[in-house]
This record gives sequence, C-alpha cells and structure tokens, in this order.
Amino acid sequence: MQMREGMIPSISRSEIEEIVAELAREIERDYENKEIVLICPLKGSVLFLADLSRKIKLHQIIDFVYITSPKGESCRILKDISVDLLNKHVLIIEEIIDAGRTLSFLKSRILASYPASLKVVALLDKPALRELPLNPDYVGRTIEDRFVIGYGMDSEEIGRNYGDIYNFAQ
Repeated sequence: MQMREGMIPSISRSEIEEIVAELAREIERDYENKEIVLICPLKGSVLFLADLSRKIKLHQIIDFVYITSPKGESCRILKDISVDLLNKHVLIIEEIIDAGRTLSFLKSRILASYPASLKVVALLDKPALRELPLNPDYVGRTIEDRFVIGYGMDSEEIGRNYGDIYNFAQ
C-alpha cells in the first residue's frame, strides 16, 4: 500500500463499520416498509455505498451518477442517473461533504425528477468549508477542516483503497 508522507490515522476501519451500521439503522427506522433509491456519486462514495447498502435491510435500488466540477467551472454530468425517480424515496450517498457545490447541483437535478422525498447521507461532514447553505440529513461524523484520504477518498487517485481514513499532520 502506497502511503503519503505526513499521513496520520484519523478514523479506523472498525469505527467506520460502527458509523455505517448506525446510519443504516437510522435509515431503516425512517423508511420502514418503503423502497428506497440510493444514488452514489462516483467515484469516492462507492465503498461507503457498498457497505451501507448491505447493512440496510430494505428494498433498494442503486444507481450511479458521475459529476465533474473543476475549480472555477460549472458542474457537468458525465454519467447521469438512469432510474426513474418520480415519487421515489431518494437518498444521495456521499462519502464527504465540504464546499457543497456538486451536491447542491445534484440535489437540484434530482428534485427536477419529482421524487417523493430526497435526503443526503454523509459519512463525513466538513462544514468549515461549506460555500452553500447545505446540511446532510444523516451524518456519520463531523470533522474539522483537514484533507482526508482513504475509504474511497483519494489524493491524485492514491488512497481510495485504504480501509482506514487518514488526514495529514499540520
């Protein structure tokens, strides 16, 4: 496993498992006896989606969206949602929310499809960097303003496969 200099452990694999299990329980309580649609923004949220979807014991549909939002440019959809969201209970599954630009774009895109409900599930929430008034409905952990990698999050495509989450010493 290739490690970057200055990385320090932040959230262990076992802590992630506990967080994911608790989020699954909350979602099951809120959507008891309902079908849900889990929307996974690529690429970072894939591991979180996989673990969360296995823990949620509800009928579910999974779909993916790939949105790019380079700094200073507007969002572009590279792979759109293929599921009909009309009158469905939709959950956007995010590994981390920071500025919120891409998530805000995605929420608007989904709301235009008239879902029955739309909520956001975030493993990590980093509100210090928020540029838009956006709050996730389910939060695994709120973190300070530090760059993190691991468990789907990367630094130039390095770190997505780490089982733990790391940040960098300041």
